[in-house]
Amino acid sequence: MPQPPSINRPTVFAVAALALILPLSAVSCSAAQKAIDCGNTAITITNDISNVSTAFNNAGNDPAAAGQAMQQLKNDIDKLGRNSSDTDVSKALTDLQTQVQNVQQAVDNKQVPDLKPLGDAAGNLSKACTG
Repeated sequence: MPQPPSINRPTVFAVAALALILPLSAVSCSAAQKAIDCGNTAITITNDISNVSTAFNNAGNDPAAAGQAMQQLKNDIDKLGRNSSDTDVSKALTDLQTQVQNVQQAVDNKQVPDLKPLGDAAGNLSKACTG
């Protein structure tokens, strides 16, 4: 009766190495996926800010558009905040939320909002997602 093929020592080491490496690669992929998700959301927020800027520039033609654009921006910030556990991202989100509140306060006071700090805060979020 033929004997089953034996497993040689290099094969055992290769299998053991794979058993150790595979969980690490899953963690790396998970971290990379989180960075991609954060980056995509940061891009969405940057687009939201562009929409806010456009809406404020065209407020004479469509006054409701600015409010809708601001609400979409707030929703996307909340979404990212719920899905982030990174401290740098959380700090950038807090700054972004502060700038959104400043814009909203200016609008509520019937003033023209300064959108530059809002754009700067979005840039900081992008850096936090990729850094």
